[in-house]
Amino acid sequence: MLAWIDQIIYLLYFIVVGGYGYYIYRRKHSSGSLTHDYFLAEGSLSWWAIGASIIASNISAEQFIGMSGSGFALGLAIASYEWMAAIGLIIVAVVFLPIYLKNKIFTMPGFLRKRFDPRVSMVMAVFWVLVYVFVNLTSILYLGGLAIKSIAGIPMVVAVWLLAALALIIALGGMKVIGYTDVIQVVLLIIGGLTTTYIALDLVAHTKGMGHWLDGLLILKTEVPQHFHLFIEKGQLIKPDGTDAYMDLPGWSVLLGGMWVINLSYWGCNQYITQRALGAKNLKTAQNGMLFAAVMKLFMPLIVVLPGIAAYYLYKEGSNLSFAQGMLEGSTVKPDKAYPLLLSILPTGFKGLAFAALTAAIVASLAGKVNSIATIVSLDIYKNIKGDAVSDTALVKLGKVTVLIALVIGASLAPLLQHLDQGFQFIQEFTGFITPGVLAIFLMGIFTTWTTPNAAFAGAISTFAYSLLFKNFWLDQSPFMNRILVVFICTVATMVLVSLLGNRNYRNDTVIVNRNLFVTSSGFKLVSLFILGILVALYVFLW
Repeated sequence: MLAWIDQIIYLLYFIVVGGYGYYIYRRKHSSGSLTHDYFLAEGSLSWWAIGASIIASNISAEQFIGMSGSGFALGLAIASYEWMAAIGLIIVAVVFLPIYLKNKIFTMPGFLRKRFDPRVSMVMAVFWVLVYVFVNLTSILYLGGLAIKSIAGIPMVVAVWLLAALALIIALGGMKVIGYTDVIQVVLLIIGGLTTTYIALDLVAHTKGMGHWLDGLLILKTEVPQHFHLFIEKGQLIKPDGTDAYMDLPGWSVLLGGMWVINLSYWGCNQYITQRALGAKNLKTAQNGMLFAAVMKLFMPLIVVLPGIAAYYLYKEGSNLSFAQGMLEGSTVKPDKAYPLLLSILPTGFKGLAFAALTAAIVASLAGKVNSIATIVSLDIYKNIKGDAVSDTALVKLGKVTVLIALVIGASLAPLLQHLDQGFQFIQEFTGFITPGVLAIFLMGIFTTWTTPNAAFAGAISTFAYSLLFKNFWLDQSPFMNRILVVFICTVATMVLVSLLGNRNYRNDTVIVNRNLFVTSSGFKLVSLFILGILVALYVFLW
């Protein structure tokens, strides 16, 4: 249970975030387009708010708890999701964003409707909503509920509904409130996250009679060296459940294969992420926001992976019996318990700060997710069924109702996920069913004029069929990342074939690609090269 000082710190978090959110809502209230104002905060977000909101939306329970759990089981190699995302964000800022903003694209299904046809847009819109609600939203709520249960002793069901209620309060204010409150959330999650990492390393140091966090880092590097490799080969690391870590992070596929399909699809074709940049007042603001997020990505493994490795050492070392026993469920090790257990043994005062940081990450991510769900349902499904005659007021009202329904569904299903071993891997596995098709359709739509609507529709349907086929039959014993790459290649081949067999004279030039838009400022190039240099050094040093 939380001590009174921790409870006060935790309460202050809600007062500050809620008060600031209300202040932003009143100050930024616009008399312009009601839909763009509510769903996109059009033109009102600064580059630093865009970057912070991207990170706040991305870093949630699946990172704090799920990725720390994967750090416990897989080691530093799981950090590739974070570090390679930095490169992905730069690519999206240079290649995708100029096209979206030049063509006045505000939603991802909107791009598909303009480039292909309403049928393709509708199929993908429904796919996105289903995945967001039944995979992402439920997973975030489950992992957040698990943390609150472990730290505060609140029953999981109560914790899940509490998180859903807090997210509802913020999400009903629209994207402006979400975007600017995310700045506070990011500051808090970084401070609280680094505090947890510092104390975790300090605990490691004390097991050897030392008293400095750097000593703890050196102890980890010496005692669990298998957890400090970014490249995993077959048989190199066996997880606590007895399976090969290679199945989750298969060597070269992380650097040159399926990881890039996951990476570019998530950062460049995902309403949940791009929505922050699509409402920017101009391209430079949007690109700088993405670049700011890329810089912050370099530091995320310190917050979300290193604590998991420290927890693995503390579990194996065994001097803290309550911690070692807490990692077990029956006789089975549960990696996703690592981060909540670390928080439970933090000193008084620090526990409240770290708990507030975790809650901030969860609530920010939930609010951003349901806002994206509401945007797609209102602007890409309902409006396209009803036509342009539907009023802005009706669309916003539907959006708010959608927010409520999505959170109710997510909170109702979240407790059913308690059988999960690693929540982060669960999310990657099941979003991977549509990820290859999403990227294939967008890349073919952006870089070719001859890909037909029928080909895009075939790609949307076939990617799911290929994923089911390969998961259950042909590549059922292969790492899911390898399957994603194969599905991507097959989906592209299907789209090319359908286009060639269809209308060979088809050309669609409605999507404007201006090569001059690919030019960025010298500052952007300099920071991008700095990020690339840091990542090359990390992979060479930690190979």
